[in-house]
Amino acid sequence: MDKQATRDAYGKALADLGHIREDIVVLDADLSGSTKTALFAKDFPDRFFNMGIAEQNMIGTAAGLAASGYTPFASTFAVFACGRAYDQIRNSVCYPNLPVKICASHAGLTVGEDGGSHQMIEDLALMRVLPNMTVLVPADGPETAQAVIAAADHPGPVYMRLGRPKVPVITDTADPFVIGKAGVLREGIDVTLVACGIMVAQALEAADLLADRGISATVLNMATIKPLDKEALVHWAETTGAIVTAEEHNVLGGLGGAVAETLGQACPVPLEMVGIQDQFGQSGSPAALLEAYGLTPQAIADAAARAIDRKN
Repeated sequence: MDKQATRDAYGKALADLGHIREDIVVLDADLSGSTKTALFAKDFPDRFFNMGIAEQNMIGTAAGLAASGYTPFASTFAVFACGRAYDQIRNSVCYPNLPVKICASHAGLTVGEDGGSHQMIEDLALMRVLPNMTVLVPADGPETAQAVIAAADHPGPVYMRLGRPKVPVITDTADPFVIGKAGVLREGIDVTLVACGIMVAQALEAADLLADRGISATVLNMATIKPLDKEALVHWAETTGAIVTAEEHNVLGGLGGAVAETLGQACPVPLEMVGIQDQFGQSGSPAALLEAYGLTPQAIADAAARAIDRKN
C-alpha cells in the first residue's frame, strides 16, 4: 500500500492552489521546511511570510490579511498553533469570523521522539469549542489535497490537523470531499467504527479483524470534526446499534466527545472510545507509541466486541 505524509500533500496542494488563486497567501513560524509551506514560498516569494518564532504575531497578521481580502494559510506545529496562539485564534480570527486557514502539522503521538511536550493531543478539543471554527482531520494525502481546496473555498476560519509520518493512502483525489460530510468506506450491520486522521486506516484493518470473527462493521471516515455529520452518525447508530470512535487524540473533547454529544441527544447506543486516555505522551517511535497507548486495529476490534456485548 502506498504511503504519504499529510503534511507533504498539504505543501504540494497549497503550491498548486497558489497558481490558481492570487488571493492565497501563506504564513509560517520558521518551520516551513517541516510544514512543507516551503514549496509555496519557492513559487510565490512575494506571497509568503516567514514570521519567525512568533506564532501569536503570525495569527494576528493572518487575521489582518484576511480582513484585507486575502485568504491566508498559517502553518506551524500543532502544539504551537493551538497552544501559544489560542488567544489570537479566539479573538482575532474566530470572533470576527475571518477566513484564516490554520493548517497545523506534527499533531498527535506520531510526532514520536519529540516527546510529550510536542505531541499535541488536545487540539481538536480546543479548536472545536470555538464558535465559527471548522475543524478538519484528513485521513491521508489525497484527502488532504481535497481538504485544502475546500478550506480555501470555505468563508470562515478553518483548523486542519496534519501529521508528520507517512500514512497509508486509502482515498483518491477523485473522491468528493465535502466539509461536514462523512465518508462511508465500508458498510456493515453489527457495529460502526467512526475514525479520523491516521486512525481511519487502523479502523479499516480492524474491520478485517472483525470480519474474521464473523462481525460485520461499517467504517466511517469522519474527516470533519466540526460540523459533525450528525445525519450519517445517527443513521449508522440506528442501523448497527453500536459505535466505536478512534482518534489520535485525547478521548476527552475530540471525536469521541463530539460523537457522544450527538448520540446522547439523538440516538443513545453503546459507545466505546479508542484514543489517548487523558494522559500525556512520551518519547518513542510512532509505531511503539500507537501500540503503547492502544491505538491499534486490535484495540479497535476489541472495543467493537465490547460495544456489541453491551448492545446484546
